[in-house]
Amino acid sequence: MIVRFANRIGRRELIGLMAGIFALPVAARGQEATDRTRRLSVLSVTSADDPIAQARTAVLNDTLAALDWREGVNLRVDWRNGNGDRARIADFAAELVALEPDVILAVGTPCVAELKRRTATIPIVFAIVTDPVGQGLVASLSQPGGNITGFTDYDGPMAGKWLEMLTQITPRVARAAVLYNPATAPFAGLMLRAIENAASSLSITVRAAPVDDKTDLKRAIGALAAEKNTGLLVLPDFFTLANREPIVRSTASAAVPAVYWSRAFVADGGLMSYSTDTADLLRRAALYVDRILKGAQASALPVQNPTKFDLTVNLKTAASLGVTLSPSLLAIANEVIE
Repeated sequence: MIVRFANRIGRRELIGLMAGIFALPVAARGQEATDRTRRLSVLSVTSADDPIAQARTAVLNDTLAALDWREGVNLRVDWRNGNGDRARIADFAAELVALEPDVILAVGTPCVAELKRRTATIPIVFAIVTDPVGQGLVASLSQPGGNITGFTDYDGPMAGKWLEMLTQITPRVARAAVLYNPATAPFAGLMLRAIENAASSLSITVRAAPVDDKTDLKRAIGALAAEKNTGLLVLPDFFTLANREPIVRSTASAAVPAVYWSRAFVADGGLMSYSTDTADLLRRAALYVDRILKGAQASALPVQNPTKFDLTVNLKTAASLGVTLSPSLLAIANEVIE
C-alpha cells in the first residue's frame, strides 16, 4: 500500500509525510493507540462462578474503565477460568496465545507457567503469583527480562506472621502442621523454611503436612483431632483455594485452630487469615496492562511485591472451637467477623 501511495504522491512528499507522523508528540500518538480496539486476554485459576473470581473481575473492569479502556468500546477481552484444573488451564493458555492478543493478564501461578511455555513474545502481566524468580518465571524482580512482569502475593515476613498468629490463641498452640499440595505449590519449601526459622523463637514445633488430593487433605486434617494443642497453617496454593470449603469443614470437625493465607477461607467459616490485598494487586496489574497497551515493554516494568495486607478474624468460629483470641490480635485486625 505504501509503494502504490508513493507512486502517486512522489518519494519526496512521502518522506515528508512520514517525518510529520513521527514528529507527532508521544502523547498524541498514545491517544491514537487508545482510540482503536485492542485485545486483552485474561486467564485465571478460579472458576467463573466463584465469588472470588467475580470480585476480581469487577475490580479489573472498574480499574480499566477508569483508565479509559472499556470492554466492547475500545477493548476486547477474552475471559478464561481454569476452575483449579491444571490441564484445563494449559488448554486455555494455548487457546489464548493462538488469539495473539496485545497483552495477557495471568491471575495465579499455574497460569503464568503455562503461558510462559507457549509464548516468549506476547506481553504477560501476572497477579497473585508466589516467588516468580524462584520458579523461573522472571530473571529478577527489578529486571524481569523477556515478556513477563507483574505483582507477587507473598513476601518473606508473611510466613512467620502466620505462625505468630497461632501464639495469640488461648489455649496455647504448641505444635503446628503446615498443609500444602507439593504438586501445585512448588514454592512451599520457601515458606516452610521461613516458618521453621520463626518457630524456634515462638517455641512452636512445626511439621509439614503435604497432601495430594481432597481425600488426602481430609485425612490429614482429621488426624490432628487426636493431637493436643495443635494448630494448622494452610499455605497459598490454587489447590487449597479450590478446596477451601472441605478444608474449613474438616478443621471445624477436628476442632483445630487454623490460619489461612486468604480472607476467603475466613468468610467461609475459617478462624483467621493474614493475606495480601488481592484487590490492590489486580488494580496495580491493570495499570501495567494500560502501560503496555500504550507502548511500554513488559521487560522494562519491574515485578513488584505486595504493599497492602489484611488480617481477618472470625469470632463466631473462635467460639465454636472454644478458643480465645488475644486483645492485641483483635486490635490490629482489619476485619472482625462476629
